[in-house]
Amino acid sequence: MKKILILFFCLFSFNATALEKKTTFDKELFNKAQSDGKVVVVSSWIKYCPSCSSQMKVLEKAKSDFNNMEYFAFDVTNKEISNLFNVQYQTTLLIFKDNKEVYRSIGEIKKEAIYKALKSSI
Repeated sequence: MKKILILFFCLFSFNATALEKKTTFDKELFNKAQSDGKVVVVSSWIKYCPSCSSQMKVLEKAKSDFNNMEYFAFDVTNKEISNLFNVQYQTTLLIFKDNKEVYRSIGEIKKEAIYKALKSSI
């Protein structure tokens, strides 16, 4: 039983860090994307967060499925960016259109729900 728990823990930990997480948010690029009329998607993450990895995998796939969208991600511990968007939790997903926030969710990792939100923002 102990070996099974150790194996489960290792697999769970590997899954949480399998996707490289890095801050890609840049305020100038964010503003430019909005002024260019793009839909802008912003997601927050934190190290060792399995739901963050799941959401990021869906967003990576969405990049090839949706045109005219710009994607940014940031570490929620970055207070400057967190405060800019009033984000307090990891796995927060924001969508902006026409310089306005049109969608916000916390903890959403299901592809169907994320794609529905993206489609409704086009």
